[in-house]
Amino acid sequence: MFHRGNITLLLLLMLIFVGFGDSFLPKPLSTASYQTRTTINNFVIGMFPAWRLKTNPHQKTQEAINETSK
Repeated sequence: MFHRGNITLLLLLMLIFVGFGDSFLPKPLSTASYQTRTTINNFVIGMFPAWRLKTNPHQKTQEAINETSK
């Protein structure tokens, strides 16, 4: 039922729909393409939480400024 060529074609069509569909498809499909891309982007961004430094990178500089000010 599913041959390698059919799967490749299906994946290619899905990529075109999500990546570029909102620029050339008619209104209901272009909106669906845009919303699909936005949902995928938010999902991927949500997988990686915001990276925060465990240390203060400017702490030594601030301490040196405070020492010279005294």
